[in-house]
Amino acid sequence: MIDAAGTWRLGDLVVNRLGFGAMRLPQTGTALVPDAVPRDRGQAVAVLRRAVELGVDHIDTAAFYFSALRSANELINSALSPYPDGLVIATKVGPARDASGRWAPHAMTADALRGQVEENLRQLGRDHLDLVNLRVNDDHDRFAERFGALAELRRAGLIRHLGLSNVRPHHLAEAQAIAPVVCVQNPYGVGAFPEQEEMLRLCGEQGIAFVPFYSLAGTRRLAGLSGDDDPATNAVARAHGASPAQIRLAWTLHQGPHVLAIPGTGDVGHLEQNIAAGAIRLTPDDLTALAPSPSPR
Repeated sequence: MIDAAGTWRLGDLVVNRLGFGAMRLPQTGTALVPDAVPRDRGQAVAVLRRAVELGVDHIDTAAFYFSALRSANELINSALSPYPDGLVIATKVGPARDASGRWAPHAMTADALRGQVEENLRQLGRDHLDLVNLRVNDDHDRFAERFGALAELRRAGLIRHLGLSNVRPHHLAEAQAIAPVVCVQNPYGVGAFPEQEEMLRLCGEQGIAFVPFYSLAGTRRLAGLSGDDDPATNAVARAHGASPAQIRLAWTLHQGPHVLAIPGTGDVGHLEQNIAAGAIRLTPDDLTALAPSPSPR
């Protein structure tokens, strides 16, 4: 079923366009907050193993995905190691959380980034990382230094491919002048803003994978809405006998062959519904109905 969504290349790695995001594995809820409720370990392990059984070969994670009792990387290692051939694990560096789970602001020096890469290697039990995305939380002028540090680790063999997260077009151009970029992870979903559409277009023109996060909530995320109350989405969902979340996932995959989806969940039933969304074929009328003018910011 997952094959219905097609494949794309992350550098020399071919992955199914429908992958899995690990952020929800360590805790319930969507936010990375200190008081998040840890998820049952057996449930998290079962989700990971079922995902691989269903054909997921692209898992997105980070060392800062953890709760008081669980870390996403450790769960992935425990559930899936020794890793099956063809499984691509992508991680992110840049942000950091202290032992209490609170965000720890500090300068992203070359040494700090190397430390994060080494921590991901240790937690995942790998001798190299398939893909490392540099997460950008500001627009300061040290971007080239930060990305350059990761490029050095790539040359040293600790990283296979590099990507970017939460960036603007000028970041992509600056990074491409330093080392190849195989993917961009940016917020994107139904009702996307023009600048979000621009990054989608740029990636398509350059053959770079575009990997939306928050694609299920789309532009409604900042307002705390799930999108399940949207009349157009609900109407399309009824027509296809699907859930609104499945329609939003299908819409994401319809935005271009270079678009990957990494929906996350800690529930096996939801995982199976997400995978099934890859087979939904939206009509031109459906796509028109799901593309209203974006909400004002």
